[in-house]
Amino acid sequence: MNDPADCAALHIRVPSAGGASSHILKESLMATETHVEELEHIEELDAIIAAGQGTAGALIPVLQKTQQLYGYLPQTALRRIAETLKIPFSEVAGVVTFYSYFTTVPRGEHTARVCLGTACYVRGGKEVLRGLEEKLAISPGDTTEDRHFSLEIGRCFGACGLAPVVMVDDVVHQRVNPNYINELLVQYAVRDDADETEEPS
Repeated sequence: MNDPADCAALHIRVPSAGGASSHILKESLMATETHVEELEHIEELDAIIAAGQGTAGALIPVLQKTQQLYGYLPQTALRRIAETLKIPFSEVAGVVTFYSYFTTVPRGEHTARVCLGTACYVRGGKEVLRGLEEKLAISPGDTTEDRHFSLEIGRCFGACGLAPVVMVDDVVHQRVNPNYINELLVQYAVRDDADETEEPS
């Protein structure tokens, strides 16, 4: 079982991850603009934490709502949660690293998910993933420095007959050729440029 919602309902306590806190600290040291974003939501964060105070098993729901607020879990938010709920930071870090649902890295404007389910895997899904890793210069779970793309792995998008499949945001791209990764990604760069230059109505 690796679903935070399930563990939250059962009030399961996840052991701390020891050195995980230093890993989270490294991932969460972002640019000054990120810290400004965090401060802008501080009152909302405090309200989320306050709602969980005194409640058994509150940590996971608080982390879930915090990630919904920011799009990821900033270092300052994790520290504030630990201090206010009076939970060791190592325990908070352990929960965050235990569940793949949580991320301490800001998500990109677009999220590319490569299917590695059985059908996609045997039809070249691994090669597609490798192509995206090389083109974006990131690994699954990471975000490009310009925050344009995040890269993730999926298991099944319900399009096995059209494998290999890549889903970018909510758009499913079928029979993706690893030799044409650039053509796939450039579509989103073009769309974004068009959106920025479009005159307001």
